[in-house]
Amino acid sequence: MGERLQKVLARAGYGSRRQIESWISSGRITVNDRPAELGITVGADDKICIDGKPVSVAASLGKLIPRTLIYHKPVGELTTRSDPEGRPTVFDNLPQLKTARWIAVGRLDMNTAGLLLFTTDGELANRLMHPSSEVEREYAVRVLGEVSAASLEQLLKGVALDDGMAVFSSIRDAGGHGANHWYHVTLKEGRNREVRRLWESQGVQVSRLIRVRFGPIELSRELRPGRQRALTRQEIVALYRAAGLEPPPAPARRTSGRRSGAGTRARTGSSARKRRGKAN
Repeated sequence: MGERLQKVLARAGYGSRRQIESWISSGRITVNDRPAELGITVGADDKICIDGKPVSVAASLGKLIPRTLIYHKPVGELTTRSDPEGRPTVFDNLPQLKTARWIAVGRLDMNTAGLLLFTTDGELANRLMHPSSEVEREYAVRVLGEVSAASLEQLLKGVALDDGMAVFSSIRDAGGHGANHWYHVTLKEGRNREVRRLWESQGVQVSRLIRVRFGPIELSRELRPGRQRALTRQEIVALYRAAGLEPPPAPARRTSGRRSGAGTRARTGSSARKRRGKAN
């Protein structure tokens, strides 16, 4: 039994189900060299192409448990898979995958540091990024100079930007010294440079910007820039629930027999080395 094409491609991270349905209707997707139709199901042996290019959906069809990790992006890296100018990207420091691909949950511009989430679950990524989910993002912002009470009030009421109204859900004074002052701000969408543009609308210059939280996932001090770690089971459950999805099953633990076997082999090898040493 196969699965619906749009579900498989969405899980593999090629787009949302609605996007993929529109691609099917417009003839952009083929299955076994024939135009795909809405409602078609696919299996492991089917050849799937988007715009004539084969796509890999082996992990999605195999029902592998998706992986999700947190990455501490440093300033200077691009949130893209490759750069024509050869500049470093966030994908350079991620674990290599054979049967899936990492999907960035949102973006951070080159001069912004902080928390980035990566997952192999396309449906999770699409849900988290969709404006209707209203998943909260929190940023630590360092600005130059003092900010008036009127400006802070306006940022909480809303500002008309080039691409529509934007607003901070909350602003918290985080202190500072001299000309530099820190604030923590939250918002429920992730438009391009939105945090910077909101502050700039009040004539305020942002000198440093760090994303410290995405939904229920927080950036800890222990995770240094350029490093990544897998989410804990508790974090995965919280993230899926924030996206309105059922969490995937927990990975099966290795049996005690396997662990014992590995330990026995290690001890056996150690004993053999000791015996060789005595013999010599």
